[in-house]
Amino acid sequence: MQFQDHPLLSKINLLRKLQCSLKLTQSVEISSDGSMGDLIEELALALKPWRKGPFKIDALFIDSEWQSFIKFDLLRPFMDALGGKIIADVGCNNGYYMFKMLEFNPAKIVGFDPNVQYRLQFELINALAKTSIEYESLGVEDLPGFALKFDVIFCLGVIYHRSDPVKTLKNLKAGLRRGGSVFLDTMYIEDEREIALVPKKTYSKIPNIHFIPSIPALKNWCERAGFKKFELLATKKTDKNEQRKTAWIDSYSLENFLKPNDENLTCEGYESPKRVYVRLGI
Repeated sequence: MQFQDHPLLSKINLLRKLQCSLKLTQSVEISSDGSMGDLIEELALALKPWRKGPFKIDALFIDSEWQSFIKFDLLRPFMDALGGKIIADVGCNNGYYMFKMLEFNPAKIVGFDPNVQYRLQFELINALAKTSIEYESLGVEDLPGFALKFDVIFCLGVIYHRSDPVKTLKNLKAGLRRGGSVFLDTMYIEDEREIALVPKKTYSKIPNIHFIPSIPALKNWCERAGFKKFELLATKKTDKNEQRKTAWIDSYSLENFLKPNDENLTCEGYESPKRVYVRLGI
C-alpha cells in the first residue's frame, strides 16, 4: 500500500489542528491540550513496532526498542557545525534523529526512507510537533538524482542492509555539496585485516545483513567510493540497555539474539554486534 492511500493517514491529519509544544530531551516530547489523547494513543498503538525513539506525547510514553538518544549523544560532540546547514538523514526511520537535530538550528532537514510504517510514525509525531522537516519516501539510491544537494548526510544503520556497500557510499557522496560530509555508522568485526563477515543466512537473527566489515575494510570501501577523509569517531558494543524488548515492539530483541551462555556471540556463533561511527569528507 502506498503511503498516501493508507487508511490511518486521514486520522493522523485530524491531529494537525491541535495546538502543541515541542521539547527535546532524551525523548522527543510533545505537550497538547489533551483533547485528542484517545486518538493519539489509538494511532500510536496501531503503528507498532516503534524501533527508534523514545517519544512522549502528554502522558503517553512510547518506549521504543532502541534508546536512540545513546547514539545521538555519542555523535553530539561532532554536530556543532550543523547550524544553518542543509541536512539529509538517509534511512531516517520515524524521524527521531531529525527531530533531535533541530537543537542545532539547521537550515533544512530532509529524511529519506521508503518504509510506509516509518513514514506514518513520522507523520503522527510531526502532525503534533509541526516542524518544517521534510520526509521523502525514497532510498539512498535516489540521492544522485535528487533536486537538492546536502551539506551533511547522516546514514546510520543502513549500509550493512545493502548488497553493494561501495555503490551505496558512491550514492551518498553524489548527494553532497562541495565540502560536505557524511556521518556513517555500521556494525563491524574486530580484525586488523581488510576483510568482511558475510553471514550465511542471518546475523543476530536479522536476515537482510550482507556485509559486516572490519574497520580497515570499511576505510577501503570509503576510499573506493571517492571519499578523501575518513575520521573514526567512536566504537561501541551494542548492549541490552541500548536495544531491548518493550511493550511497543511485540517481538524479540537483542537479549533473544545472543547465545544464552555467552553474550559475546550471536545465536549464530558470530561476534556480538558492535558499531563503528565515522565521518567522511570529500
